[in-house]
Amino acid sequence: MSFRSSNIFVNLPIKNLKKSVEFFSTLGFEFNQQFTDKTTTCMIVSDNIFVMLLEESRFQTFTNKDIVDATKATEVLIALSAESPEQVNEMVNKAIEAGGSHANEKQDHGFMYGWSFQDLDGHIWEVVYMDEDYVE
Repeated sequence: MSFRSSNIFVNLPIKNLKKSVEFFSTLGFEFNQQFTDKTTTCMIVSDNIFVMLLEESRFQTFTNKDIVDATKATEVLIALSAESPEQVNEMVNKAIEAGGSHANEKQDHGFMYGWSFQDLDGHIWEVVYMDEDYVE
């Protein structure tokens, strides 16, 4: 029997909750106020995907390990699907305008198109469009 989860919660350490909420709100994300307090919020990615943004002091209560400085090292790449290459560009451009930075150059493989950005804390977000007809 294989394991299947109905939801995914990605937990990311951040430096400033207010600035991160402003940044991701600019990109069009909403937040579940039921799971939000002074140091934490729950960003809604889809019906079953959530990103918990936790200020570093709060994040540290969940682990005995050091928190990775995402501006200097990468522990995770977060990839989001897009509906079109234009939506990829729109999302990355909004992120840059909101204070994020470029992570990598655009990648166009014909059937797949992607581009990435770093959020305010250096976490890398890849936005990818894939032609579903190609993979069928």
